[in-house]
Amino acid sequence: MGQVESAAGYGWWQAVLVLPVIFSAWASPFELAVERAATLPFLVADLIADAFFAVDIVASILATCSRRPRGNTNMPFIDDRKKAAMRHLRPWTLAMDVASTIPFQAIHHLDAGRGAAAAWSSPCRVLSLLRLWRLRRVSELFAKLEKDVRLSYFWTRLVKLGGVALLAVHAASCAHLWLASHYRGPKERTWLGRGFEARSVWEGYTRAVYWSVATLTTVGYGDLHPSNPGEMAFAVVYVLFNLGLAAYIVGNMTNLVVSSSTAALTLRDTLRGVSMFGAKNHLPEALTEQMAESVLLSLDTKDQELMSEMPRAVRSGIAQHMFRDTVEGAYLFRGVSEGLVVELVSDMATTSQFFPPKADVVQQNETPTDCYIVVSGSVDVLVTAVDGSETVVARAGPRGMAGDIGVVLNVPQPFTVRCRRLTQVVRVSQRHLLRALRSPRTGDADRVFCNFVQHLESPMWQFAREEAPFFRDVPAQLRAGAAAAAASSMRGEIISVHGMEEADQPVRREPKRLVIHHKSANGAGKLVCLPGSMKELMKVGEAKFGKAVTKVLTVDGAEVEEIDVLRDGDHLFLC
Repeated sequence: MGQVESAAGYGWWQAVLVLPVIFSAWASPFELAVERAATLPFLVADLIADAFFAVDIVASILATCSRRPRGNTNMPFIDDRKKAAMRHLRPWTLAMDVASTIPFQAIHHLDAGRGAAAAWSSPCRVLSLLRLWRLRRVSELFAKLEKDVRLSYFWTRLVKLGGVALLAVHAASCAHLWLASHYRGPKERTWLGRGFEARSVWEGYTRAVYWSVATLTTVGYGDLHPSNPGEMAFAVVYVLFNLGLAAYIVGNMTNLVVSSSTAALTLRDTLRGVSMFGAKNHLPEALTEQMAESVLLSLDTKDQELMSEMPRAVRSGIAQHMFRDTVEGAYLFRGVSEGLVVELVSDMATTSQFFPPKADVVQQNETPTDCYIVVSGSVDVLVTAVDGSETVVARAGPRGMAGDIGVVLNVPQPFTVRCRRLTQVVRVSQRHLLRALRSPRTGDADRVFCNFVQHLESPMWQFAREEAPFFRDVPAQLRAGAAAAAASSMRGEIISVHGMEEADQPVRREPKRLVIHHKSANGAGKLVCLPGSMKELMKVGEAKFGKAVTKVLTVDGAEVEEIDVLRDGDHLFLC
């Protein structure tokens, strides 16, 4: 917490430091160009700015303990201030910071007042330009502001480009004033003409800014122009510099304008591709519209991309905050343990989906791989007759479920589930549900099974039992076989209604057989039945070969971590 507060305080200090940096960037070249401008108020302001810079050197060293070096995220935090200063501050950077803090302008005036030689006085005035080194603080501040999502990137970048242009204009104006005031020939051969020394300092600066802006914008009215070789040489350099500056500003402005319309152009191209795909494959118009609406939703809701970049622990925390109440409110998971809820919700941050109105979440007779819990919106449950007509047999709103019957019974989905309006759902895969129910929490499997039977007997399915031939006898079969299958079916394999020959007969399943190998057996394998867990499989291998087993590999060399992935007839190698 202390490191965060220290970093935040240093951020505010950087923002405050912008004011003396801007003043120094304006005053240093101006005082160098026109010595008469270096009056007492200017000198006092210079000293105050230098004091800010001196404090900044100390603050930057102290702040290094709470932040890593730029560009190196692997380096740990350092609490020792001496080590932090040595690691975070390069020698030449520290030297430039100290040099830019020395009040050379004040030293120059003190020497001039004491009658010091001009040979020492003039270099002091030039060295005062070292304060321009502090402009990097402004650059760092703009780099942070451009990453701040609370601010408009367009306007932040625009202000930065405007600042660069104003700095170039001011620097050129001061350079032109310096050339005129230090010209050793007749003063009428300067661009300001005769008698400019008697004019006001601000009048000369205004004329210089006027010439600089006119030259920068390539207008060049010609009323002010270079009058001696030195000014002409500077004008040539300045015009060449303006070419690069104009290219930089125009290029950045073009990127800002284009980036604001990139999303719209991408959307148009994608929708055009959807339309062409539907026309080429002769898809129904309604299906093509559903594709287009799905594309719009995928572009508007980019939660999947955001969540996929987060660490697993962060994703789990977000899912618990967003979907825990929804899962606990779903009928299938009422009364189950907290551990089961946490396990189911942990992966839901990346399984949330939005469906547009009239889109099918589940289609009748499709393979039951997933079931869905409605977070927001509502869906219709429909049954399709032989003649193709559809009948609404039930409706589900928030915390309702879709596709649960096919997943639990392991049969083709008996209903079509269609959105009535924009609907958000979270997906629970059949495999994930089984893995959670096969855990040591034996009571959860019984509770889920009982919830499922009670739900199918509820009044909301009365009309469905009359309309869906497959569904009419399901509740009766489940109720009759619940006592024998509730505790074992969910912990073993998914329940199959077609496997219930008689209500009072236990469900029979053919065991899976494996061939296990070990290098000590000289290639001879052992045919065994698949046990219930990897630990039991390793124990079987130890009993068969008399060697301790720590790892199980497939024929391709992949390590087996879950018993559910094994199939009948697989060959495994024990290590």
